[in-house]
Parts: sequence; C-alpha cells; structure tokens
Amino acid sequence: MENSKIIKKLESTNSRISKEEIILNEMKNNNQVFFKGMELAYNKLLTFGVKKIPEASNDGSGLLWEEFNSLATNLISRKITGHAARDEILEKMNKANKDEWNFFYKRILQKDMRCGLSEKTINNVSKKNNFSQYQIPVFACQLAQDSESHQKKLTGKKFLEVKLDGVRVISILYPNTQVDFFSRNGKELNNFMDIQKELSDCIAKNPIKSALVLDGEVVSKNFQELMKQIHRKNAPQNLDATLFLFDIIPFESFKSGIERKVYTERTNLLKDWYNKHSNNFQKIKLIEKQLVDLNTIDGKEKFKTFNNQSIIDGYEGIMIKEPESFYECKRSSTWLKLKPIIEISLKVSNYEEGSGKNSGKLGALIAEGYDNGKFFKLNIGSGFSDAQRNTFWQARKDLIGQIIEIRADSISKSQDGKHWSLRFPRFKCFRGVEKNEKL
Repeated sequence: MENSKIIKKLESTNSRISKEEIILNEMKNNNQVFFKGMELAYNKLLTFGVKKIPEASNDGSGLLWEEFNSLATNLISRKITGHAARDEILEKMNKANKDEWNFFYKRILQKDMRCGLSEKTINNVSKKNNFSQYQIPVFACQLAQDSESHQKKLTGKKFLEVKLDGVRVISILYPNTQVDFFSRNGKELNNFMDIQKELSDCIAKNPIKSALVLDGEVVSKNFQELMKQIHRKNAPQNLDATLFLFDIIPFESFKSGIERKVYTERTNLLKDWYNKHSNNFQKIKLIEKQLVDLNTIDGKEKFKTFNNQSIIDGYEGIMIKEPESFYECKRSSTWLKLKPIIEISLKVSNYEEGSGKNSGKLGALIAEGYDNGKFFKLNIGSGFSDAQRNTFWQARKDLIGQIIEIRADSISKSQDGKHWSLRFPRFKCFRGVEKNEKL
C-alpha cells in the first residue's frame, strides 16, 4: 500500500486497536520506508530547521524515498538552510505526487503526521510483536523525585541548588554550530533565538569535536511572562530570558539514556567549559551549587539556612543532588526536589463574592502587608470550607483589618511587577480575635 494511503487509513479511525492493527500489518509487510518516515517524524532529536512547508496542488512525476531522505538528511545536518532549503523543498514537492507529498513527505518535515499516532504506539506494537527494528528513540532527560518520599536519602554529602521557577531547557550543541533547544518532554523550543545564537557563536569561535548536551532552566522576570514567551509564534523574542546551566553530558550518552561520569565530575567539567567561554555569554549563567554533609551538625545547619534563604529570595524550592550519581534519562531519586510550604501573615483589606456554587458566599479575601521586608498584595480564594465561606461572608465587614495566615508554595512577583505575591495561596486561619492582632 502507498504510504500516503496508510496515513489516510490511520486518519480514518479513532480506535487505538485499529491503529495498532494497521501499524502491525506494515511491520509484517516489512515496510521499511514507512517506518523510516515515522522515525524522522517522531524522533524529537531530529530537527529540520524549517517552519513552513508548502502544500502540493499538482501531481509530479513521483519522488523516490531516496531523494526525499537525502533532502531530510541535508536539513537535519543543516547542510542546507534558508533560501537554499526552501528552494530544494519546492523542487522535491513539484516532483512528488500530490498525495504522497501532502500526506507523507510534507507531514514528516512538519514533524506532525496528524493521524492520531505517536512514537509510544509504534514502540508498543513493535515490542509486543518482536519487531525491535522499528523502535523509535524516546526523548527523555533526568527528572527529580520528591524528597518527601525519600527522607532516608537525606544523609551524607549532597549538592544543594536553588530550584528556579522557569522552563527546563535541554540544549544540544553540534560541531557545525547548530544549536537545538528542547523542553523536558522533547518539544522543540524556537522562542529563545538570542540565547541559541550566543551558544552557536561560541561553537563557531571554539569548535567542538562531538555534540554536547547542556541541561538547564530558562527564567524570565516572572513565570507568567515566560509562559507567554513559550507559546508565542510570531512575536518579538523575550529579551530578558536567561539560561541557567547545571549539567553537561556528551550527546551520545544522552541518546543512550545514561552518562556514567558522576555529578561531581560533570559539575567540574561544566565549570571549566563555562569559564573558558564566559566572555561570549550575556544571557547564559551557571546555577551555583553548595556541597554540604548532612551527617554533620554543620551540614544540617547549612542545609536549613540554604533552604530558608531560597524561600526568602523567592525561589520555588531547592534541589538536592547526589555527588556520585550518574545522569540517567528518567525520574531518579539521586536528584531530589524540596518544595517547602511557606506561611506568611497579612492583613485583610477587602473581600470578593463567589460565583457559581459560591454565589452569595465568600469567593476570596484580598490581603496585603509586609513580610520579611517584602510588600505583598494578593487574592486568597482557596482553602476555605463551605461552612467558612458562609460564615465569613455573613461577617465580611468584620474581616477587614484581621490578620490572616496564608499557606503557599513559593513567593513570586505579581503580574504587574509592582509588589510581591504568592504561588497557589491557601487560607490557613486567622491569627487573632481583634483587628491587627497577630497571635
């Protein structure tokens, strides 16, 4: 069956079982071209460096897979870019049959087959039916476990780092100066071109022999602005975004899923690499690390101080990393995250009525005031029981001036940047009986 017809067939059904049957049938038919196309489309580490792919309106004489694969290879290696890439894509489109281009080749270059299929489906079918040759590499990076579930691991020497409130970015640097950015899930990020250019210029000045992976976090002036930036398509770049790096591994190790150089060694390699090239960087920095020994009183005190200071400074929490650990492309307990619940007390300045099921009841309290030298102003709309919403609404005028204790996940800047706010604030209790009373 023509590959375009296979895609149409997959499109025509919403049944997972039917899709798996179609995929299995092509595996049994040894349809290597189809699965090579699927790998190009679904292997997230393969990028083509093009955004708009034209749609064919006429039939050509036919495009052989070898010709298309040559085009794809040149795009992946960035042997052709810009106008040269555009012209060769147009040439191949005009040669292809309309359906084979629009339903197969074009969608591969777009990395979106639009047929309700994923690499997971293909891999599940190949694994269950012993067609390992059709497995597609799955993008993965190292992720942390919650420290609450691994209290016994909070012993011995550990690296401490602040947990930034940003977006995880996996940067892949190639010897040809190409730089690709990916999210933790393998989504290609094209919204930080100024940072990518700094890395690309660095490679041009200081060539590398083999591809490298830099692991880090991009942060902006606040989380809301960063999220807007991530989802922008045709908007100016966010010039205040900064990439903070915390790890470095060879690309081949990243692809294989493990790097056996331990974290201490990788930390030193990253420092050496960064210091060698730091004159090229304005938007790239290193995350500072502190080594503590949790088996000692001094280490425990340093841990407590580091944790408390991270909250005061408005970070999301801290990371706790095992110095002798490998980099493993999965969720691992050698990296632990601690997101402390913080509590602050503010004065109620106003209130809001609820909506929907909370109509005629308290919707939110508005509170403001100073805590640890920062001025806060925020709405607290969760943490109330139904009974409290009724009671507080009846006595709403008496709530003005009362001191309210609030729980939250972290401190953050307000959206307008004029004062401080809290992330996920919840009502805990009132701190006194009289107004302005804090017990």
